[in-house]
Amino acid sequence: METETVTATWADSLAVFDLETTGIDVETSRIVTAHVGVLDSSGRLVERNDWLLDPGVEIPAAATAVHGVTTERARAEGSPAATGIADIVRAIRGLLDRGIPLVAYNAPYDLTILNREAVRHGVPPLLSPAPIIDPLVIDKAVDRYRRGKRTLEVTAAFYGVSLDDAHDAGADAAAAGRVAQALARVHAVALDVDAAELHRRQVDWSREQAENFQAYMRANRDPAFTTSGDWPERG
Repeated sequence: METETVTATWADSLAVFDLETTGIDVETSRIVTAHVGVLDSSGRLVERNDWLLDPGVEIPAAATAVHGVTTERARAEGSPAATGIADIVRAIRGLLDRGIPLVAYNAPYDLTILNREAVRHGVPPLLSPAPIIDPLVIDKAVDRYRRGKRTLEVTAAFYGVSLDDAHDAGADAAAAGRVAQALARVHAVALDVDAAELHRRQVDWSREQAENFQAYMRANRDPAFTTSGDWPERG
């Protein structure tokens, strides 16, 4: 794959964020593990923070099968949910205050769960966090017609990014950041804007992608199908 010569400078230093949780519903799922770190321009992880939380509920077997954390381990080794969530929010807020863009692959999942968990536990949530870099949204925008899945594992492989321990929050977060940096190299001309402008573009891209997917689903599978294009958090 060819690399364009212009460099998108927003990718020089990136914060990275990922959660592993009890489920897929952003309104009810609880945080089990989390990672917040920083990549330098070479993709090296130069700062990292990792959390294991006791979510206060049973971790379903299906979720444990994904990330490997059992209810028993979370209760024995995890921080109280409110304490951990406050720490995660504080870490992200601090990085955004430093002007470092935050990468989250499929950002509305992780950021919405973090918002709901903060509200649930009386922690002041992030308010309109920005700038956010979502490699899923960006990849769909700059390479719209590529066939196949767009999971983190598949997309990382496409861009030559190693992901040896998928569904570990730290491994997934770092891989997402490196995919963002690969996008900045491969699609440098299209993405040669500052982080604030890229954030604004992703708001529009996400809405358009959701509208197109909804139209496809209604035409081909379910006439009543609806989906949200809210980004980077669900309303």
